[in-house]
Amino acid sequence: MKINQAELIISAVSAKQYPEGGLPEIALAGRSNVGKSSFINKMINRKALARTSSKPGKTQTLNFYQLNEAFFFVDVPGYGYAKVSKKEREAWGKMMEEYFVTRESLKATVLLIDSRHEPTKDDQVMYDFLKHYEIPVIVVATKIDKLSKSKKAKHLKAVKDVLEMESEDHLVGFSAETAEGKEEAWRYVTSYIQ
Repeated sequence: MKINQAELIISAVSAKQYPEGGLPEIALAGRSNVGKSSFINKMINRKALARTSSKPGKTQTLNFYQLNEAFFFVDVPGYGYAKVSKKEREAWGKMMEEYFVTRESLKATVLLIDSRHEPTKDDQVMYDFLKHYEIPVIVVATKIDKLSKSKKAKHLKAVKDVLEMESEDHLVGFSAETAEGKEEAWRYVTSYIQ
């Protein structure tokens, strides 16, 4: 998919701030520092629409990126980052739950997982949460370029097995460096927004 227009519309903390108009939305979820911002930037061919940070826990709001005036990527706060106070984590949890449970425009979630490691407990909880609310999931295994050819298939299988992925969900090995998996990711995203 060619993205001609991309802009951050709003950073929201509650439902009353969500954009109106009913355009389809694809949420992006994952552990802090898994590469969500890099994924967004690579997918839309921009260097820095989504700010990348070496400091985990940077995204603290729901960031609505409008693409081609046709749909949104919604970047949600990363989970599993310890240096955030318990109170802040609870606030993020409520904010994210409100979005995932009530948002009718949400068509699917891209769940980003670091391909170099088995999915964490938090990754498993997030996947199960999405399945519980019947939200379609595209699992994107990031940093796939850091694995040797022989290890890629093994690591992707581990992701599938640990998450106990359901057959209707998709798994994509992805690299923000080499663009591996980008076309495949777009194919799945597009199937949910049409």
